[in-house]
Amino acid sequence: MRPYGRMIVLAALVLLVDQASKFWATSALSDGESITVIPRLLRLRLLLNPGAAFSTGTGVTWVFTLVTAAAVAGILYVGRRLRSTAWTFVLGALLGGATSHLLDRLFRPPAFAQGHVVDFIDYGGLFVGNVADIALVGGCAFLLLLSLRDVPLGGVPDKGRPSA
Repeated sequence: MRPYGRMIVLAALVLLVDQASKFWATSALSDGESITVIPRLLRLRLLLNPGAAFSTGTGVTWVFTLVTAAAVAGILYVGRRLRSTAWTFVLGALLGGATSHLLDRLFRPPAFAQGHVVDFIDYGGLFVGNVADIALVGGCAFLLLLSLRDVPLGGVPDKGRPSA
């Protein structure tokens, strides 16, 4: 399978796991239920987030929908140049997380393109996220690492290229 296909498969896996976990969360945690996993560090509780990270920008949900759609399109476009296994992993994780959030924004209440993202993993009261957030943060961290190491989308770094 080519790198683009592997990116799509990874993205589909992230999307499937995230949406399945959100389905579970909305049914199991819907009545204010909270499940402690690790006392004071990790618990499961339902939060419907109309905004971005840390519930910022709650009044402009439609903007997040447009930005997320652009990110998904951009990743699909850039992914066509993939030759690197590491970048395939990064773009697959980012594509899966972004697509899952886009589906929440498009199809969850209260309205089309204004839907709330389902968050349910509470990190000690600091913030509440979901599986897609884990993929997005991990993908961004790995993207930063690959960029700092000058690993191109097309494969291994060019040793003859002058560094900046």
